[in-house]
Amino acid sequence: MKVLIVDTYYSGFFRDFSRRQGAIAGSFSEQRRRLLDAYFGTGDSYSRALKARGVEAEELIVNSAPLQLAWAREHRFSIGPPWRHLPPRWASHELVNKVITRARVLSPIVLEQVRRTRPDVLYLQDLSFISPEDLGALKPHVRLIVGQIACPLPSSEYLKPYDLILTSFPHYVSRLQARGIASEYFRLGFDPIVREKLGVVPKRYACSFVGGISKAHTRGTAFLEHLAAEVDIDFFGYGKHALSETSNIRARHHGEVWALDMHRTLAESYITVNRHVDVAENFANNMRLYEATGAGAMLLTDAKDNLGEIFEVGREVVAYRDTKEAVEMIRFYSAHPEERDAIARAGLARTLRDHTYERRMEQLVEILTRHLDAQSSSAPSTKAAR
Repeated sequence: MKVLIVDTYYSGFFRDFSRRQGAIAGSFSEQRRRLLDAYFGTGDSYSRALKARGVEAEELIVNSAPLQLAWAREHRFSIGPPWRHLPPRWASHELVNKVITRARVLSPIVLEQVRRTRPDVLYLQDLSFISPEDLGALKPHVRLIVGQIACPLPSSEYLKPYDLILTSFPHYVSRLQARGIASEYFRLGFDPIVREKLGVVPKRYACSFVGGISKAHTRGTAFLEHLAAEVDIDFFGYGKHALSETSNIRARHHGEVWALDMHRTLAESYITVNRHVDVAENFANNMRLYEATGAGAMLLTDAKDNLGEIFEVGREVVAYRDTKEAVEMIRFYSAHPEERDAIARAGLARTLRDHTYERRMEQLVEILTRHLDAQSSSAPSTKAAR
């Protein structure tokens, strides 16, 4: 099986990466290695774990202008002036990258990458980058087009080119199937290599929240405001600019942390608070469940119907039903460090046992194999076609 994974990274990460390491330059393979080694999002967790299972797999970071333009130059794929010879230091600039992306200059490059790779499975982590029309044009070059989603659902017409949609939202599976779209439940996870890269991390924060603040988290932001007024908590992530000048959060907000810095901040926390995006409804799904426990923090997360299927609540993680209960739990576990640390250790052990990407890719290979086999068995034979 050959799997080509298409991913996109946040512009905030690119900005931080360029600030720390300078202009993204070098060959395509060198640039991609540097980006993957920064470990934003899932990094190369999917491809590495798939390769360990005998699957040929690679990641494409398709919204990095310097990376994709390097591929085009090396493979003599013409995209026309003025982009063809754009210096890396310009291509690395956030504004230039945005202009190139919005002008869809990079779209023809990823389409050509797919055509030349001819994967069995085209696996899209971001459903917004390749248009439905372009996906339709790729059908002759790909056996199975798969999308992974945990955001508001696009229209059925937009999803029409997909052969399968995987989602960490349990409630999305039946909704997609009701539209006539094949869908399966597929959880996110944690990569233990993060712990190796971080090494020993001393604790610094009694309690933290590490995540974004945006319109997608309307209920969650009000919750965080209340915590900021009631307990000792530090905040990290994007979205500080969206807070009002009178926000309780502002004085304790330390700005953005990306990739390994984000994981390090979680590891520095005795307790870390999680809250889900509004579209999660009453289901636990997000990456913070696994990142926080994998970092060795005690996870305090919002109570959800399926949380007990992922962790043992009360022993491996702690769950709150409302703001008042969250405040009480933060105060209690801050005052009872032995109980707090026992939960953190149990949560870490559970994640390393059941929620690694090695385990997830075992499931993914089974899913993809099943759908590829079903597709092959339903296809007309060569003799019948003649």
